[in-house]
Amino acid sequence: MNNLEFGIFDHLDRRPDVSLSQTYEDRLKLVEGYDQAGFDTYLIAEHHATPLTVAPAPSVFLAAVAQRTSRIRFGPMVYVLPLYHPLRLIEEICMLDQMSNGRFDLGVGRGVSPYELQYFGVDPAEARDIYDEILEIVLTGMQTDRLTFHGKYFNFDNVPLAISPVQKPHPPLWIGIGTADGARRAGDAGVNVLTNLPLDMGTDLMAQYKDAFATRHGDAKLPKFAMCRHTYVAETDAEAERIMREAYPAWYQHFVALWIEHGANPIIAQYSADFDETVSRDLLIFGSPAKVREEIERYVETSATNYFVGRFAYGSLTYEQSCAALDLFAAEVMPHFSAA
Repeated sequence: MNNLEFGIFDHLDRRPDVSLSQTYEDRLKLVEGYDQAGFDTYLIAEHHATPLTVAPAPSVFLAAVAQRTSRIRFGPMVYVLPLYHPLRLIEEICMLDQMSNGRFDLGVGRGVSPYELQYFGVDPAEARDIYDEILEIVLTGMQTDRLTFHGKYFNFDNVPLAISPVQKPHPPLWIGIGTADGARRAGDAGVNVLTNLPLDMGTDLMAQYKDAFATRHGDAKLPKFAMCRHTYVAETDAEAERIMREAYPAWYQHFVALWIEHGANPIIAQYSADFDETVSRDLLIFGSPAKVREEIERYVETSATNYFVGRFAYGSLTYEQSCAALDLFAAEVMPHFSAA
């Protein structure tokens, strides 16, 4: 299983025992470590009014990432498009791509949390249509120096666009998939995809994604399509399990915080408050380097994906614990998947 590339997904959830300023600095140092270790891409979530994400303005954090790294690609996973004015978003994307000399990846979505959309005055029932319109405007705008567009939500007449991206016609696209319709749409569009679903459900979505891609694009090279998993590696299986078992509950509470506040069941039900139940759903990877290598092989072989995305910082993990897991992963897991 040579030439498997690795990426990082990050919610950047809050640790109450660490100041925000230290949280940002610790995470930027971790991203420097991802860069040096040879990870391909760093992707950060966007969420609002929740401890799940303390970097609700991804562009701000990613501007720092651009300056603290030299080779790793990076981007949002995802910009919640209904929350943006498209002209402002075009400018932010172009700036980040220029500041990184073409290392920016563009993840887009309509927003999974109805509460976050409503906080910004967006009707969740309209989110898909708003998303489609803004995406069309953003992709068009990065390919022209004058924008004219007339739609349901936005109208522009000959608006000058003073900056453009390094990557032409635009930075590579990423989309998160959680439904069959989303998988088929992404395959038809030929974009990179990521799913957080359990292995069996994610495998089915990936098959539908590949079928849609082949129907539209024939024998063209497949984009990156990946499973995303919380990951922890330690010297022994027992030590890795102990640390992840302690860290996971805090992340889960952050994950469901808005739903609990509104008296609702979480819309994304694959994760459980019960650690062992979550493990049984194939949603966590932990163990010694040998076990983690075996688990990644199993995931990739079962799902037929061509990319693996891990999380190394979440819940109550300390900066030192994340660094220790990263060091072991880089030294004893990643080389196993590299070409001789």
